[in-house]
Amino acid sequence: MLAALLKDFGALPGVTVETMLGREFLASGETPPAGVVVHEVEYGGEEATFRRLAAAADRTLVVAPECDDVLPERLRWLEEAGGRSLGSTVGAARLAGDKLRLAGQLRERGVPTPFTVVWPTEPPSYPTVCKPRHGAGSQATFLVRDEDELRRAAEQARAEGWDGDLIVQPFVPGEPASVAFLIGPARRLALPAVSQRLTADGRFHYRGGRLPLTPESAERAAALAARAVDAVEGLRGYVGVDVVLGPTADGDSVMEINPRMTTSYVGLRALARFNLAGALLAVAEELAPPSWDWGTEQACFTADGRLSGPEAVLCVL
Repeated sequence: MLAALLKDFGALPGVTVETMLGREFLASGETPPAGVVVHEVEYGGEEATFRRLAAAADRTLVVAPECDDVLPERLRWLEEAGGRSLGSTVGAARLAGDKLRLAGQLRERGVPTPFTVVWPTEPPSYPTVCKPRHGAGSQATFLVRDEDELRRAAEQARAEGWDGDLIVQPFVPGEPASVAFLIGPARRLALPAVSQRLTADGRFHYRGGRLPLTPESAERAAALAARAVDAVEGLRGYVGVDVVLGPTADGDSVMEINPRMTTSYVGLRALARFNLAGALLAVAEELAPPSWDWGTEQACFTADGRLSGPEAVLCVL
């Protein structure tokens, strides 16, 4: 995903792209696209370089997970450095990264989402899903069917290194999907909906996605995701909303909001007949985006942000 972003931004006329990469990443043999200025940093020691680059740049896009406060912290660095962000506000990132607070906010605004409580509060029904209150990528996430399974799931989550709050929420059956938006001060554009591929072992590990959806499913997903975005102030830039589409629209539900770049970018750019990064920049600068022209062929991508054949994704089901 990062390589795709660097390549797309680098292809824009008059744009110079700079990025920070860890020494371990560079030592692995991975190379950024030609023309990108790379600043080598050590993980945990990147703050000074980040602040300096953000202060000097015309625009800064933060690519980071919201768990462990990584994304909000770097958005705060950006704000304090006086930089111009291509992403969400610190407050929006913190709210979206807190699954308990987000669920409460969505329900308060009338957006369908599972009722969520902090474990060990007993869930209202089974089967239920147990997962970290702050987390990403379906880590330490479990489908449980009774009280004993819930207790064992919590113990396993601790064994996997999660020592913060765990939440439980009723399992929502249906088709998992996501919708990404490009959000600027005066314009919001919905990108084509993407079908998510999750493992069927009760752990919901993310294995990538496929697009486009059927027109009916895409329309339902986009309408519901837009309601979720409306419920959170300060969402900007590339924002992804995870939903589950039930057998009918009455069973549709919002699961999460990702206030950041997601791997769906890889699949979406494959169908976009324009520069998707250029569209993101145009929306942020309140300019007309490039022609909104999308291909109709199928695109599949893996969890690590690589394009794949359909079989590579579908075999995980």
